[in-house]
Amino acid sequence: MSDDFLKNPLGLFDIRGKTAIITGASGAFGALSAKTLAGAGANVVLAASKADELKKVATECEKLGGKTEIVALRPSSEENCDKIVKAAVDKFGGVDILVVASGLNKVSKIVDQKTEDFLDVMDANVTQSWLMARAAGRQMLKQGRGGKVILTSSARGLLGHPAGYSAYCASKSAVDGITKALGCEWGDTGITVNALGPTVFRSPLTAWMYEDTERAQTVRKGFLARVPKGRLGEPADLAGPLLFLASKASDFYTGHILYADGGYTAG
Repeated sequence: MSDDFLKNPLGLFDIRGKTAIITGASGAFGALSAKTLAGAGANVVLAASKADELKKVATECEKLGGKTEIVALRPSSEENCDKIVKAAVDKFGGVDILVVASGLNKVSKIVDQKTEDFLDVMDANVTQSWLMARAAGRQMLKQGRGGKVILTSSARGLLGHPAGYSAYCASKSAVDGITKALGCEWGDTGITVNALGPTVFRSPLTAWMYEDTERAQTVRKGFLARVPKGRLGEPADLAGPLLFLASKASDFYTGHILYADGGYTAG
């Protein structure tokens, strides 16, 4: 095995000129993923349902030096997934990286949850991940130069939760299963398939947990008792693992869930 990489180890993380598709690109993790990859020099294809929100993310990506394309579609059907991939091919000539950052949670105790709500969560988190991975994978296989598929898992795919997460936990466990199965299926193709599993990190949805209110302090204290690092996550805590999974640095890492959780799942 050549050790030429030792002359420039940082080159292992170089994704300049690569083309990345990010679904759920208007959400907290999707937008962070898009800006991280754009800032590292990748072309980014941003997919979500609302064009106006995608334009805002695209503007931020372009300020960081990335080239962008927006597709106002969710990966909710085979047709939509094919259109998202086609947009990447038409604009940038191919697909090198896929980040499925779209998803859904509907919190409810199982005895109260509607069947359609359970199915909505499974569709958004599982079926749509599968559809998007298949569409991007077909293009990557056609190109014959490998690729990076990054799905979104969660600590809840490994651990339960007492507050009405039976749908969400089930969906993330299924995402983990897809990750492992495709890691095996595509093992000899040059395509790696991994999932990034965050826990709480700062976003508009979780901003209240970072406040100094009595409620936030109580919730935070209970949560941090399980986190060896002793703090909540920040966006930068996800950027490094994402770049690792999107780059050559992870060429021998596939079928895994990388938990960016401050040690939460280690306890």
